[in-house]
Amino acid sequence: MKVRRIVANIETPNAAAANRFYHDVLGLDILMDQGWIVTYGSEETMQVQVSFMAQGGSGTPVPDLSIEVDDVDAALEAMKAAGFAIEYGPADEPWGVRRFYVRDPLGRLVNILSHR
Repeated sequence: MKVRRIVANIETPNAAAANRFYHDVLGLDILMDQGWIVTYGSEETMQVQVSFMAQGGSGTPVPDLSIEVDDVDAALEAMKAAGFAIEYGPADEPWGVRRFYVRDPLGRLVNILSHR
């Protein structure tokens, strides 16, 4: 048996509320919309990963999601331009990533990062 994908399922009474953050700013495609569930994604080939954390690193809280992007500084500017408050960073971390934390419209703490 091989794991083919891992999907994060986030409970919310308003699934469409995520659209501005995940689709408009991050550019993810809407893969499925059944009203009660909206799935965002990309045709990009990705590694299957799941992390278990005691803390978020550098004294930060554990984020609900981590999203790797090709240009973290462009993502940072897009989040600011869309009015999302940055809660941490941007920071160049000693383990080789540049990242920042932002809250999505559902209140989830999201770690946006790029490897240096």
